[in-house]
Amino acid sequence: MKKIGILHGKERTFPAAFVERINEKKVKGIIAEPVKIDKCVQGMPSDYAVIVDRISQDVPFYRSYLKNAAITGTAVINNPFWWSADEKFFNNALSLSVKVPVPKTVLLPSRDHPDDTDGDSFTNLAFPLDWEGIFEYIGFPAYMKPFAGGGWKNVYRLENIDEFFAKHAETGQLVMMLQEEITFDAYFRCYCIGGKHVKIMHYEPRNPHHLRYDANHDVSAALLKKIEKYTIKLNEALGYDFNTVEFAIRDGVPYAIDFCNPAPDADRNSVGEENFEWVVETMANYAIERAKEQKKGKDNLTWGSFIRKAVGS
Repeated sequence: MKKIGILHGKERTFPAAFVERINEKKVKGIIAEPVKIDKCVQGMPSDYAVIVDRISQDVPFYRSYLKNAAITGTAVINNPFWWSADEKFFNNALSLSVKVPVPKTVLLPSRDHPDDTDGDSFTNLAFPLDWEGIFEYIGFPAYMKPFAGGGWKNVYRLENIDEFFAKHAETGQLVMMLQEEITFDAYFRCYCIGGKHVKIMHYEPRNPHHLRYDANHDVSAALLKKIEKYTIKLNEALGYDFNTVEFAIRDGVPYAIDFCNPAPDADRNSVGEENFEWVVETMANYAIERAKEQKKGKDNLTWGSFIRKAVGS
């Protein structure tokens, strides 16, 4: 019997529906359940052919548990090694390499020195930075956000240089990005599962949270097809099995705004019934597919094209 597990925290609607949907299908030799961990011993296989990870970004113990499970043969969704290495500034560079437009972005060193460092630790960093060149390249208004992390934490919209320096002074040891504002005509959030299944959702980030999916943008079928193509290209490069990609449309061009969401919102109460049904059904089918393909003691992770090309496979 192969078990599919889901590892989650406070989340309730999606995990319960996911487990129930798989078990309703009564696929021979496959069952689903919430993951149970009573010990984690190095090199000892987990009980699961597949684990869907919804929480390890917040719990380091879980991240290490999943790496141990992966090295002993579990297909972890998403790849915990890549997720640990991933960050938004690199993702923007990767997006450009696969010809998906992104906003102009620069990386900024932290305002305060990291622990156990001082000024001498930054021998190679110019002081001051070329602020004039940075501001000329990005323009204002602009957004400043952490180079890693999510959930709209520590995100600032900045109108001018004075506001930038005032807000940057509040960021402490966070490494930030400064990014041009894309004034958009339409906005879409796209689920991508298995690097091939895409659900394009009309989205309005300027609405209150509970109304953000209450949107209907009048765009062409060709533009929607391009959004689907870009979503697949990004996830193929990243190697994510489950992710969301957000696009802001400016002058007919889709700009990838946020595409590092490996534990994307799938709560019935926020995404709405239609989107919830799609993500539960599609994710259940994909997890069953991965369980059937899983081979004990082998590497059953998904690796993106960037990594595969780097190792020549």
